[in-house]
Amino acid sequence: MPAGLSRIRFDFTVDGHRFRPTLPWIPNETNLQRARTHLTRIKAQIAADTFCFADEFPRYRGLQKLPPELQHRTCGKIFDDFLRHEEARLARGDLAAATVASHRKILDHVWRPHLAEIPFLGVRYSMLVKIADAYTCNKKTYNNAVSALRRAFDFGYLDYSERRDPAASLKCARIGKNDRPPIDPFSIQDAEVLIAAIHRDWGEAQGNYDELRFFTGLRPSEEIALVVTDYDAAHGVLSVTKARVLGIDKDVTKTGEDRRIQLCPRAIAVIERQLQLRERLAREDRIDHDRLFFTDSGLPISDLKYPYTRWQRTLRRLAIRYRKPYMARHTSVSWNLMGVIPCWWQKSTATGPPRCYPCTRPGRKVPWNRISPPFARR
Repeated sequence: MPAGLSRIRFDFTVDGHRFRPTLPWIPNETNLQRARTHLTRIKAQIAADTFCFADEFPRYRGLQKLPPELQHRTCGKIFDDFLRHEEARLARGDLAAATVASHRKILDHVWRPHLAEIPFLGVRYSMLVKIADAYTCNKKTYNNAVSALRRAFDFGYLDYSERRDPAASLKCARIGKNDRPPIDPFSIQDAEVLIAAIHRDWGEAQGNYDELRFFTGLRPSEEIALVVTDYDAAHGVLSVTKARVLGIDKDVTKTGEDRRIQLCPRAIAVIERQLQLRERLAREDRIDHDRLFFTDSGLPISDLKYPYTRWQRTLRRLAIRYRKPYMARHTSVSWNLMGVIPCWWQKSTATGPPRCYPCTRPGRKVPWNRISPPFARR
């Protein structure tokens, strides 16, 4: 209703307390209709327990006397609400644990130190750009940081659909071909030297774990999640249906698709050696789980840091160019293109849809299902 010649009064109740604040709107017909719509939205927010008095009436005289829940919603509270929502989605199986952990880490370390106490609706685009530009990192990490903030702000602004979200205007860095890490597969000779060195430095358990990846193209997260029953000895097949990321078991792979790998003789030999080692440790009561790969003491490999550290220490002392453990997967794919591992490699390694690849003979291309047959260990 009009409150004088230059203001409009609103009348509503929150938790049994009546409030009659005003806004500096001239009470003409257009603004009165706008005020009725605004009051309807305020009452809907009150019913949904999302109403914040300070957001709607920032110049209200008694603002400091209001209960804390009616005062400004800070960015820190929005981040907390957003992460609680993601945890609820995680509990329903609607979100990956790695995604929740990544968003929590980014918000806590990149954005919360600068925005935690700032009113959510008081954040400006220029403020976000300044924080983002001061964050020194590579393009991929920068994009992850921007993506996490955009999701949190998008969640927060669902309560303020009439307002513009400043985070929506943040742009990600363009990642071109030269920004991606180069594919640098091992030669067969270098791989054999590395495999032998890992066996010598860390023993059979670690050696078998890294050796198998060269001849199957498994992702490290898939390999540490393998159980004994995934191996079909009668048909020489390995089922890949799950993964372990950040110490958390997932019942799906990275691509969300299960696959069966037809093993080459070298891969079968590695798994058979690993099963024999497992039987010996089981007889000594050192294994009480169904994992295919484990530590020297017989415990399951909880996360990728354990084998990664050993790979790193061995490879750095050899006269071989350093590559990360994931490069063993790329190496396996490269060897398949050379015709040294089974022709069904593409479906087994989940590298993408069937297409033609360069053959070893110059100027000739062959479909993925026409690549040469497997080879035996030399």
